[in-house]
Order: sequence, then structure tokens, then C-alpha cells
Amino acid sequence: MAELKLSRARRLHRPRLVKRERINAAYAILQRIAAVALALLTGALFIRLIGFSPLQIYTGMLRGSFGSKVSLRETIKIATPLCICALGLAVAFRMRFWNIGGEGQMCVGAIAASWLALFHASIPRPLLLALMFVAALAAGALWGLIPAWFHAKYGTNETLFTLMLNYVAMYAIQALREGPWKNPRDMGYPKIAMFASNAQLPKVFGVHIGWIVALALVAAVAVYFRYTKQGYELTVVGENPNTARYAGMPVRRVVLRTAAISAAICALAGMLKATGADRTLTDGVAGGIGFTAITVAWLAGLQPIGILIVSFLFGALEKGAGFAQSTYKISTAAASVLQGIVLFFVLGCEFFVRYKVMFKE
Repeated sequence: MAELKLSRARRLHRPRLVKRERINAAYAILQRIAAVALALLTGALFIRLIGFSPLQIYTGMLRGSFGSKVSLRETIKIATPLCICALGLAVAFRMRFWNIGGEGQMCVGAIAASWLALFHASIPRPLLLALMFVAALAAGALWGLIPAWFHAKYGTNETLFTLMLNYVAMYAIQALREGPWKNPRDMGYPKIAMFASNAQLPKVFGVHIGWIVALALVAAVAVYFRYTKQGYELTVVGENPNTARYAGMPVRRVVLRTAAISAAICALAGMLKATGADRTLTDGVAGGIGFTAITVAWLAGLQPIGILIVSFLFGALEKGAGFAQSTYKISTAAASVLQGIVLFFVLGCEFFVRYKVMFKE
């Protein structure tokens, strides 16, 4: 009997995580402020341990991100493809279609646009850029339909499928760079030629127009989620496909449509990166953006406005860390650790905003 009571007492006091039914706004804000403060304190301790002044490094990061027009432009340039790719992933994640293929979809969009930029540069600039936009969207949509069709038809795991397609797309760029698209004038390391000025995005306020596209997409995706029938359908299908079928929704069509839209938006991010920032096609056109965008989308709660804000903060963090690294000669590894500390506390904060620890059975 004593052992039974002891066992029951242990079960009653065993901690477990429970999702919060309602998130208190004031509590969430305080949690996030505390997370940022802890991140800064821990980062300061790390900076001191490697022999630098925390105040100097933090000031340098702020100056590197926002200290001048040039640095602010670079921050926006980093944040733009990240924001667009995160918006694309958020569309799929809302339906609980786990699209981990942002990297590959960016590559596919960049390849489609680059084909026009390299071999059809004689087309008038407005028409050429419009065709490049359409080509990137179409290529991304078709690429996204591949895992979606197999998932809808055979129930395949979309996480693994989209992840593996990343490598197909990335190695396709390498094959093009070393084969048919190799710049014949380059006698050293194989590269693809720079795009003609006709195929490069124009600039507004010193930054290519991708940032305007990003703002327009934030508004468009917000409207799509909140005010359209299709946005409502993808949410219902994500929550319960059986309920959606009972309500007469074409579940398979919704899955295919949502995956295509998600991949098309990610592909557009690749097109803008290639034609706006890089001005050529490289195998680093995605450069980890597709994976970072997953974190951005979830930190923002899959909300378009939140994605815009978090993307900008990520861009500032990356630009600031790069500036501090080059100015104060911090090692690349140390700069990455500093970014990781910030992300650790911010992600941990978001987890405990949504969940709580219970000690009841």
C-alpha cells in the first residue's frame, strides 16, 4: 500500500508540458523581453571570455546594421529573400504540409530566371524582367507539385521528399556552372557569366526592388490567409482533413494548390537574389536562406507581418555579426556562436510562451 501511494505521488508530481489554451499578451511580451536580456547577458559573458569588450562588440553590431545608409541597405538586402522565402513556407506550414524545400525551390526559381537572363537578354528590359518573374513562379510551382502529388496520391512523407529535392536543385546549378552554362571567357574556376544590365533588377533608394516585392507579398499573403476562401480551406485541411472532406472541400486539390503557391513564392526569392543581389547564378544563391526561413516563419507564428519584422531583425543580426567580425577580427566561429546564443534564447522563449510545465497527473 505504501509503495502504491508513493507511485501515485510521483505520478502526480511528474512534470509534463501542456499547450496553453490562451496566451496572455502581457506575459508573452515580458517573456520576450527577458529572453532578449538573457541573450545579451550570455553573449556578453561569451565575448568577455574570448577577450573582447561586450560594449564594443554590441555597439559595432548596431553600427554595422544601422549606422549608415550603406549598412541599412545591406541589412535590407539580406532580409528581403529571407522574408519572401519565409512567407512561402508559412503558406505550406499553415496547412501542416512540412515544406523543408525552400533551398531547392529558391535554386529552381533562380535557374529559370537565369536561363532568360543569359540567353534572351536582347528582350526589352521591362518585358524581360516580367518574363523572369513568371518563369521563376512557374518553375517553383511545378517543383513544389512533385512532392505534393506523391503526398496526396500515395501518402509519402513530404518532409523527407522536399528535403531531398534541395540537393537535386543545388547540384543542378553546379552541373550547369561546370557544363553548358560555363562562362567560356573564364579560364580559371568555372563560373556562370554575370547578367547583362538588361536582366538586373532596378534599384529604389539604393536597394533592388525586391524589397518592394517583399512588402507587396506580405500584404498579399495576409489577405490570402484572412479573407479568401482558399486561405480558409488550407487552414481547415491542415487541422483536420476528414472534417474538410465532410464539409465538401477538395482536399487533394487544396494540398496541390497550397504546395504550388508555397514553392512559387520561395522560387521568387531565388530569382530576386540572383538578379538583384548576386547578378549571376551561383550554387550559393540560396546560401542557407531556405533553412533559416523555417525558423523565421515559426518565430513569427506564421503571421505575415511578424515574418517581415523577424526577417529584418535576422538580417540586422547577420549584418551586424559580419561587421563585428571584420572590424574587430573576431573569428567566424565566434560570430556564429554569438548568433546561436541569441537564437537559443529567443526560440526557447517562444516555446515557453506557447507551453507551460504542469505537475499534475
